[in-house]
This record gives sequence, C-alpha cells and structure tokens, in this order.
Amino acid sequence: MYRFLLSRQWVILTLVGLVLIPVMIKLGFWQYHRHEHRVAQNQLIADNLHATPVPVTDLTAPGRTLPRDDMWRRVTASGTYDTRHEVVVRQRTAADEKTIGYYVLTPLVLDQGPRKGTTVLVNRGWIAAGNDLTRFPDVPAAPKGRVTVTGRMMADETTEGSGIKDKRGLPDRQVMLINSERQAEALHRPVLGGYIEQTAPEPPGGTPELVPEPDHDSIGPHMAYAVQWWLFAAAVPVGWFVLVRRERKDRLAAAAGAGSAESAPAEPVSRTVASTE
Repeated sequence: MYRFLLSRQWVILTLVGLVLIPVMIKLGFWQYHRHEHRVAQNQLIADNLHATPVPVTDLTAPGRTLPRDDMWRRVTASGTYDTRHEVVVRQRTAADEKTIGYYVLTPLVLDQGPRKGTTVLVNRGWIAAGNDLTRFPDVPAAPKGRVTVTGRMMADETTEGSGIKDKRGLPDRQVMLINSERQAEALHRPVLGGYIEQTAPEPPGGTPELVPEPDHDSIGPHMAYAVQWWLFAAAVPVGWFVLVRRERKDRLAAAAGAGSAESAPAEPVSRTVASTE
C-alpha cells in the first residue's frame, strides 16, 4: 500500500521536502551567527565605552583605517577648532531617530603630543535642518581658544559600509559622509583617520545635540529566528510522515469499500420477479 510513493506527485513532494530541510537548517545557522555577531559587538561596545580615555593619537594616524576593535573607544583631544572649514553632514537623525537634520563636523587642530599640528575631525552633534537646505545652516559656534574634547572614536564612513550614497554637487560646506580622507583633500593638510563623536563637554544650551550612546543591550530577534527555522526543518519530515499515513489510510478505506461492494451477494431473480408481481 506504499506504492503510491512512486507516483509523480509524491516523488515531487518528497524531493521538495528533501531540499527544504538543509535550506532551513542553513538559514537557522545564518541567523545564529548573526546573533553571535550582535552579542560580540555589544560586548565590544560596552567594553570600549567604559574604558579609560586615551589620547586620540594612540589609536589613529593620518590615512589609517581604524581597526574594528578600536571602534567606540573613548579618546581625548586638545587643540583649537578650525571653524572656517566646518561642514555639516546631511540627512542625519536626532536622538529620537525620526527628525532629520545635520551633524556638525568641525576640524580640531591638535596642539600637543607627537602629532602636534595635525587635524582630527570632531562630530560636535546634531542640529535641525531648517527650511532652506540649499544654504549653510545656522550652526552653534564652537568654543574659542584651546579646548579638550572627549568622545567615541569612530571609523571613516563609506558608501559600502553605511549605505549612504556620496552625492556630488551639494551646497557649499555640506557633505554626505564623514570621511577623513575627503576632508584631508579639502583642507590640504594631514587629517587623522576616523573621527571623534563628541561626548564631553556638553554644549551650552544643549545644541548641537550630542549623538547618543549606541545601543549595546538589545540582542535582536536573530536567535528566535534561528530556532524558528530549525523547527520548520524538523516539521518537514514530521509533516511528510503524517501525510503518508493519511494517504495510506484513505487508500485502505477506499480499497475496503470497493471490496465490500464486489463481495455483496446478488438478489435472487425469482424474488425480484415475485416482488414486481
């Protein structure tokens, strides 16, 4: 009664199930690896955010790509702001993650250490976009004189890494990405790789609005998705077995009904004739 498994319909159904099982298992491991990556990144962020600040020149140099392990490290930098070459970064959200505006990016010229005279970019925070996007916005003035900034060390932004298209032909002193190499070309002087995301001192009046600390508590739904995919993979053979049993039961019932009809005794002709009379 299992010969029906050799039918075209059942062969196709079985092959589809055999393909789905490894695919679902692989998708489960893909989600699991994303979970592991998120956990590791959360730990890296937490460790670096709570580490003792170090001079920015300990982590980076002109033209250097910031290693992933140094992302979000707390750093300090002392010098004077070059507000003449300040730019704003377009299409950035406020702390509410809804309101679109600008980041204020100001070069800071270092005045001490082995790289005295070198420039580092400082993201001083977020401001509202205003009504006219074609002109340079009203930016809260950077502190004058010598300042010491504390912040999180961030890697240069790229289109590949951020998904933000680096548009050309923007209004004067407006950019799409925070990139030290691009700013070094504009400034015609060395700029340390990466940039500082300022956390202190707090700007007067709270503007620019400092960029909030990155989330390092949420692990996301990836583990739940992994378990779901593995459950789906386990459900395929179970479902196949249930369907096979049901099909066999239906065929046995159909065969038994046909057999009963064939074995039922025929009514005698004489009785049939008598009843018609």
